[in-house]
Amino acid sequence: MDTLRRETSDSREQGLVRVKCLLEEQCELPLDLAQLASIAHCSKFHLVRAFQAAYRETPHRYQVRCRIERAKALLAETSMRVTDICFEVGFESLGTFSSRFREITGWAPSVYRARVLAQKNQPALFIPHCYIHMYKMPVDRAI
Repeated sequence: MDTLRRETSDSREQGLVRVKCLLEEQCELPLDLAQLASIAHCSKFHLVRAFQAAYRETPHRYQVRCRIERAKALLAETSMRVTDICFEVGFESLGTFSSRFREITGWAPSVYRARVLAQKNQPALFIPHCYIHMYKMPVDRAI
């Protein structure tokens, strides 16, 4: 009986990992809970509960976070317009994209891009003052 429970538990974990990988690889596609549940071999309601228990966020929230991570990379590495990036990563509304981006990163997409570009041009600009102060302090070698 314990072997059966362990095998069932392992297959559920593998199903959750497959769902997580699919959400990462195809985050720009619309979320279809029924399809994800069939991949995990469970109901969509159980999938949401199990995914949240395993990864501390719902599949939808995880997908949004993956989209924002991809948008951050596009903002930093390309000169694409923010609107084009919004649609490229799977958002249907620029307003939703901007609000989710700000919610997760703390900055608007255009501000994020400006900060990344400024940091590339002058990396010392964003070193916290406390680190600069510690670096300039003499090190006591007697300790």
